[in-house]
Amino acid sequence: MKKAKLTGRIVTPEDPNYEQARTNNNLNNSKYPSLIVFCQRTKDVVNAIKWARENNEPFRVRSGRHSYENFSLLNKGLVIDISDMNNIAINLQDMSVKIEAGANLGKVYRELWEKGVTIPAGTESSVGVVGLTLGGGIGMLSRLFGLTCDNLLEIEIVIASGQDGAKMIQANRQHNNDLFWASCGGGGGNFGIVTSLTFKLHAISEVSLFSITWGWSDFELAFDTWQKWASFTDSRLTSQIELKTKEVGEIVSQGEFVGSTAELKKLLRPLRKAGSPINIWIKEVPYIKAVEFFDLPSGNQPMLYKRSGSFIERPLPFEAIKRMKEFLTHAPNPNTTIWQQSLRGAVSEIAPNHTAYFYRNAIMAQEYNTSWKNPDDERQNIKWVEDIRRALSPYTTGDYVNFPDRFIQDWPTAYYGRNFRRLREVKTKYDPFNVFQFPQSIPPISKWL
Repeated sequence: MKKAKLTGRIVTPEDPNYEQARTNNNLNNSKYPSLIVFCQRTKDVVNAIKWARENNEPFRVRSGRHSYENFSLLNKGLVIDISDMNNIAINLQDMSVKIEAGANLGKVYRELWEKGVTIPAGTESSVGVVGLTLGGGIGMLSRLFGLTCDNLLEIEIVIASGQDGAKMIQANRQHNNDLFWASCGGGGGNFGIVTSLTFKLHAISEVSLFSITWGWSDFELAFDTWQKWASFTDSRLTSQIELKTKEVGEIVSQGEFVGSTAELKKLLRPLRKAGSPINIWIKEVPYIKAVEFFDLPSGNQPMLYKRSGSFIERPLPFEAIKRMKEFLTHAPNPNTTIWQQSLRGAVSEIAPNHTAYFYRNAIMAQEYNTSWKNPDDERQNIKWVEDIRRALSPYTTGDYVNFPDRFIQDWPTAYYGRNFRRLREVKTKYDPFNVFQFPQSIPPISKWL
């Protein structure tokens, strides 16, 4: 029998560009693979999986390098990287787009904008479209058009086959629909390597943006007003709020409205009247300018960080808001923030069991963020994130699988709620030998101890 061969662009520790090739967006928890293969076509992906299986070589799957816990890397072993596969084929006839799985959001948004269309997706331009989609995909058009995965029509995916083979299959609502269901929120790297995604497109032109900043003394009032308004206002308006440290002393809410500034001004009345905002602006821009506005350059730069998250299903009581304020008063550094994004709208129009993404009823997604420069500060920063997650847990539920946290004990329930059992059934059917695995991967039923 012919032995499998690695094909594509292969990088080893001896290569001058190894450092760059192995570096993910999170510099914390670094890993040193012995081989990285950059696949250029589906055949390279098939060969890489066959080679890894034949050689009993542990491997991970990588695209945009934004796995918060670096689950897309490993020490020794093989990294199968698909970022060189990034072609985009737009079909305006049937308002769909086929995107190779290595494309990042910046490229996707730019090429779609040239045709006056878009898909609802995330904000940081270097994030890979595939990882974002497989986990659900929240962003500044979520309340109007749904999650990224709600706009998915089909995937092409390379799965393990037989004893040590691999093959490409398609999954959509008609064909391998259980795998398609699992790929809409079941997280990346669990069932195989997705090589392309087909989405339905939405026409887009001008949008209106807003930004409102309050000082520290308005902390409780600004947040409480935002949380009781953001998920219940017009679904053409998606917004976020960032609570900064006492040292920085700012609360900033921003958002995107698919409509005119005059309408947006009216919708914003409750926020504009809350406390004493120190800065308010509202403006209409071409959609691509909104994409650029929400794309924070720092988010695309590799750094030392820790993040975790949760969902909120009903407005936080005063007690919880006070706790957030307390944690931000004693933050480990000024880069520490609590971030929330409004949900519901189109997101909640789909039942929690209709896709693998479970938290359809959440009014917002919440993220706890900190970053640091000195490696010695790692412990206190991680402790801050873990402490606030625990302190707020009586008021929150679960966690978004795209905000993974290796310290969450009951991660299956946290990420997948009541959909975990069915995800394990899909895993057992398509990957019975548990070929695709990482520290928080979905286990096949026979392997769960």
